[in-house]
Amino acid sequence: MKKLIWFYINLLLMVSVVWGQTAKNITNVATTSAPFLSIEVGARAIAMGGAFVATSDDATSLYWNPAGIGLLDQNEVSFHHTEWLAETNFDYAGIVIPLGLSGTVGLSFTSLTMSDMEVRTVFNPEGTGELFTANDMAIGVSYAKNLTDRFTIGFTGKYIHQKLWHMTASSFAFDIGTLFTTQLNGMRIGMSISNFGSKMQLVGKDTQVNYDVDEAKQGNNDKILAHLDTDKWSLPLTFRVGVAMEVLQTEFNYLTIAVDAIHPNDNTECLNVGAEYVIKNRFFFRGGYKALFQQDSEEGLTLGAGLAHNLTRYVRIKIDYAYADFGLLEYVQRFSLALEF
Repeated sequence: MKKLIWFYINLLLMVSVVWGQTAKNITNVATTSAPFLSIEVGARAIAMGGAFVATSDDATSLYWNPAGIGLLDQNEVSFHHTEWLAETNFDYAGIVIPLGLSGTVGLSFTSLTMSDMEVRTVFNPEGTGELFTANDMAIGVSYAKNLTDRFTIGFTGKYIHQKLWHMTASSFAFDIGTLFTTQLNGMRIGMSISNFGSKMQLVGKDTQVNYDVDEAKQGNNDKILAHLDTDKWSLPLTFRVGVAMEVLQTEFNYLTIAVDAIHPNDNTECLNVGAEYVIKNRFFFRGGYKALFQQDSEEGLTLGAGLAHNLTRYVRIKIDYAYADFGLLEYVQRFSLALEF
């Protein structure tokens, strides 16, 4: 146990030191590919201000901290739909299946889609008659294992694909997460690294151009087909570390508070804080605040509620709602549905 604790602490320190070498006051916003991977999932976690890396104990842990699925003792499937910013649609689905002493496995699907739009050019500002669309997709496979009664580790491997009209880009990435339950009133310490993988590069016929090898020569072929070389961009790598604890706990209700520290590679560090109050394990009230101290962010106050009900002896349904303030972009409302069986 002591070796595991020291390994956990040293890993946190090592990552913090290495990632802390970035220049101050540089946010790097909009410098990564596949930004849809940073759209958070689960109305419960979002209502808690995104402070969920140490609270992860449901199917949305597949996104926040894959180690969290190791805490589940029954199957769970979760669905999430959001009418996202700029008239786009964000969808997420995840399923977790415990395998007893062999560990826990999970599968997740994420997509960001938009409606067809008209192709407009300088000479055809009203449209050329063609339509184009853009969509993003990621599929992840996760595994978690309880190494001790207090320490859990989890991994996710994912395939990422983006399409913009005739251009596509693909990549592979993985997440790693840990959860450690202390003896201090059950306080939990969580850590996760998300989207560590290869860079993405758009390729396709939209980069096709006609090229003249030597414009000074007469009679040579001035329409040789060539392709522009697009740049490769890193994935939105994110490091989270957080703590969570029940500060009030009685026979019928309890109050959980959580704090996460976030270090993304495309913005400055920030803090997420949140709380959840539970009554009879059926009624849930949540609140939080996102992106404290972050330079380039419109996010802020989050609120939400949830309801759980036993449909049968073996099936339990959970419905959650979250409201998230987005400043100049107004707000976003989220809904989640989950089934335990």
